Amino acid sequence: MEPGRAALRTAAALSRAGTGGKLIERLPAGSSLSSPAVGLLMRGRSVLHFVINDARWRAVALQAVLVVVLLAIVTAAVVNMNDNMARGGVRFGFAWLGRPAGVAIGESAIPYSPGDSYGYALLVGLMNTLRVAVIGCLAATIIGTLLGIGRLSSNPLLSRYAGITIDIFRNTPVVLQLVLWHAIILSLPVVRQALNPLEGVYLSQRGINLPMPVADARLAPALIGLAMVLIASALALRWARWRQARTGEQIRIWPWILLAATLVPVGLAVASGATIGIERPQLRGFNITGGVALSPEFAAILIGLTAYTSAFIAEIVRSGIQAIGPGQWDAGKALGLGKAQIMRLIIVPQTLRVIIPPTTNQYLSLTKNSSLGVVIGYPELVSLSNTTINQTGQAIEVILIMMAVYLILSLAIAGLMGVLNRRVALVER
Repeated sequence: MEPGRAALRTAAALSRAGTGGKLIERLPAGSSLSSPAVGLLMRGRSVLHFVINDARWRAVALQAVLVVVLLAIVTAAVVNMNDNMARGGVRFGFAWLGRPAGVAIGESAIPYSPGDSYGYALLVGLMNTLRVAVIGCLAATIIGTLLGIGRLSSNPLLSRYAGITIDIFRNTPVVLQLVLWHAIILSLPVVRQALNPLEGVYLSQRGINLPMPVADARLAPALIGLAMVLIASALALRWARWRQARTGEQIRIWPWILLAATLVPVGLAVASGATIGIERPQLRGFNITGGVALSPEFAAILIGLTAYTSAFIAEIVRSGIQAIGPGQWDAGKALGLGKAQIMRLIIVPQTLRVIIPPTTNQYLSLTKNSSLGVVIGYPELVSLSNTTINQTGQAIEVILIMMAVYLILSLAIAGLMGVLNRRVALVER
């Protein structure tokens, strides 16, 4: 049989079978299609049918198409960005980080001078951001916990006060609160007429001056001793839990830990002749010297973010406590536990499992809301980044740095809180 006639017969058979026949029928009459060519076409057709009909391979194919589309979009964006930067006389790169910034920063958590580089100036902004975030998270946790417990108080005056405070700070925009606190501090008297509500505390247009503990170098042995006591206490607590799990015997070692943590550092400090004092601010003429000074911008952003976040944490704490049923208290009493033991061993561990995840979100929000300091002139990361963009024109690079910094900070906070959450989570056996 001739090859062409064999191919046509194969095509006719496939057409009758209904698989791929139409493709073969469209071939021009008298073409010299061979049997291997028909087999190749049919294999391609079969592969296409296989990819379309198989869910797993269909998903892989769609994802591959999506990746190609995304790469095309990113490539087009990069090309467009380079063209625009070239027209503006700017080249993409990070060499400008080493050039002198020549910018004066009014407030810095680390030593800085205008002769330092742009990279160091951005580091100053990062340290200012971290200072607000760390102190704000600690203060918001303490104040929010107290407000949340106060809202559950049986005292109607305390409960109503906590509720009104939470409603005010939670339901007003945080940026307005920052502006309000900044305006209040700037409306305080001048330095010579600074308010002195407590001994060593001054309130003026220049901010808030507070007492500061001061210690000399001879305190080092006492700090080392305290660190060793804390390490030994952690090992002792682990051993006590292990022994209780094996024998059921409960060992009270907390009194011994508190005693050691008090006597060891104090004894070493007395033996080394170290002194610990408190440096109080002093009003002298047109200035206040000594102590620690909080600028109006730092005080405003710290107070505003702490008040705003503590209102949310208070509601988280309240809901976490109310999530524990009264039967848990009854079960603890039935086991012969005291009120403090029930709170420490039963209520608090279950409450932590409820409140840690939403509290993590509040910590992330507070850290990112610190960027609102640009509104009141606090030199945090975003504020100094804007200055850098105006002077260098490297907007894309600076924005990429800001995004990377906030991403790393958020992931670090989420990671630390995730570790804490896993430690208090229920262990299924």
